[in-house]
Amino acid sequence: MAAPEMDVLKAMRSRYSVRAFLDKPVERAVVEAVLDAACRAPSGVNAQPWEVAALRGEPKQRLTDALLAARLGGEVSRPDYQVYPETWEEPYRSRRKACGLALYKALGIAKEDADRRTKSWNLNYSFFGAPVGLMFFVDRGLAQGSWVDFGMFLQNVMLAALPYGLGTCPQAALAEYPDIVRGLLAVPPSKAVICGMALGYPDHAAAINSYRTEREPVSGFTRWHGW
Repeated sequence: MAAPEMDVLKAMRSRYSVRAFLDKPVERAVVEAVLDAACRAPSGVNAQPWEVAALRGEPKQRLTDALLAARLGGEVSRPDYQVYPETWEEPYRSRRKACGLALYKALGIAKEDADRRTKSWNLNYSFFGAPVGLMFFVDRGLAQGSWVDFGMFLQNVMLAALPYGLGTCPQAALAEYPDIVRGLLAVPPSKAVICGMALGYPDHAAAINSYRTEREPVSGFTRWHGW
């Protein structure tokens, strides 16, 4: 499939995490084209550590049902790696708080409305209603450098989706119960679950898709030497 054109800087600046999707199928050829572009990501010694499961229809629903049942049943999550620190220090604590407040404000959910907040969180397990769900795996025998490589691949997936009119949302929540994921998708224990990703056509009318996070200016995270 011929890829539509899009300026790479425009793609980088326009990407956001989509949390509401149209009920519109995505053709397999489009998903393949996105992944084919994404796999051009660099990797140390060309190891190409990325492994992907692309789900739709009944298999995706089975995974959703199993993950949601575990969550609602109070099953303790046991991800293959620690996603967040045990204690948030500044400036990360303030950024995390601002992110959450902005998200729930877009949804019109009050801070004290625990029930609606829980229901909103649980949408993670249905890939936010996206027609396609992607799950990502890496061989446990590889080192941390391969996880860095994988991050570049994930970003490529999200950028490659944009010219096709698709939106994405990377989701660590879908890696909370890795044994369930591996069991349903026939993935061996030697593969760690990194995350999932929702993929589909954004519902631009949905309030949640108006939600954006702030970014630190270049002057705030860059030190210049010899300039």
